[in-house]
Amino acid sequence: MSESRQLLQLSSYKPHRTLLHLRKGDSAVLEGIDLPTDDARRLMELGFLPGAIIIAGHSAPGGDPQVFQVDGSEIALRRSTAGRLSVRTDNPRNM
Repeated sequence: MSESRQLLQLSSYKPHRTLLHLRKGDSAVLEGIDLPTDDARRLMELGFLPGAIIIAGHSAPGGDPQVFQVDGSEIALRRSTAGRLSVRTDNPRNM
């Protein structure tokens, strides 16, 4: 019985997702920003607000930086920054 409970818990596990998990054309909802206050404030001024829909775009050769569409603008973010923005998606293809 305990083994089946373990399987149930594992099946409901949802790993932490960031903008790095999105492929070109995928969309997600921004859940949080884990950056120093000044950096987070600057991204929020650009439209990266919790609840905003973000669409992954092109990336430079090597994958850094990558362009994301948010609030009608295209913004390029380095991988180190994109990895600190957590997102959620309801579409399994997106992840």
